[in-house]
Amino acid sequence: MAVYSMTGYASLQATPDATAGQTGGTIGMEIRSVNSRFLDLSFKLNDELRASEPALRELLTKAFKRGKIEVRGWFEGKADSATRLPTTTELQRLNGLQDAIVAWLPQARTLSVAEVLQLTARNQPAAEDQNERFLALADTAILAMKASRSREGDRLAIMLNGHSQQLQKLAEKATPLIPELVEQQRQRFLARWNDALGTPGHSVDPTAANERALTEATAYAIRIDVAEELTRLRSHLQEIQQLLRKGGELGKRLDFLIQELHREANTLGSKSSSLELTRISVDMKVLIEQMREQVQNIE
Repeated sequence: MAVYSMTGYASLQATPDATAGQTGGTIGMEIRSVNSRFLDLSFKLNDELRASEPALRELLTKAFKRGKIEVRGWFEGKADSATRLPTTTELQRLNGLQDAIVAWLPQARTLSVAEVLQLTARNQPAAEDQNERFLALADTAILAMKASRSREGDRLAIMLNGHSQQLQKLAEKATPLIPELVEQQRQRFLARWNDALGTPGHSVDPTAANERALTEATAYAIRIDVAEELTRLRSHLQEIQQLLRKGGELGKRLDFLIQELHREANTLGSKSSSLELTRISVDMKVLIEQMREQVQNIE
């Protein structure tokens, strides 16, 4: 499955197909989508298309799970629609209505030609026909929107995979630093003991000094040990890569994993006892923050 972004755009227009018996003017639809915790739909439809809103809402709910989606729909009648010749049925209906009104209101004036043309123009095209065309256009627009969100999702997946690989390299770079730091601490302790042994009036058993140095180094190793943090960090990165390969609705799970990555990087920095390890922690947090910003856009 693909990775879908919540950011997308689609815009389509459709003219009536005379071969299919369609009438009327041009129908257009524009869909914009940005990130949101939930599915948030809003509509800006012309009055001629307002009846399509419930069916359109159902189509969008089936197609998308998250995102703030704004739909704009419009209808543009043909330029000559106001001057077309009314049908006999329409004229007969207007004449009957006029006779009925004059019978009750003798002072009412008769309809002018312009008024007849205006009243009959409202009946063209039939609203049902335009709403059917609008919903058919909506199906195509939704597919275009999904394709747009898929393309953006692919870009985000590439970025997240790249950052994950960089974090893996930083974790590998940090792993050998801990034994080196422990050995350096042991050597420093032995050096201090040797200085004490060389001071007049001090006598210390060399064996006891080595044992004490080992004890100090062990305590120091426990205090700065970040093996668990690095192991969990690698595990979270593997899970992120698996989710990206699987695709689908993974935005919320990725957001949780990013929080866990940030926690491990913070702990790594707090246990840091060398400038190099501190730099690695800072580089990790920069990458994780960049990932967090992009994960907010994934459905």
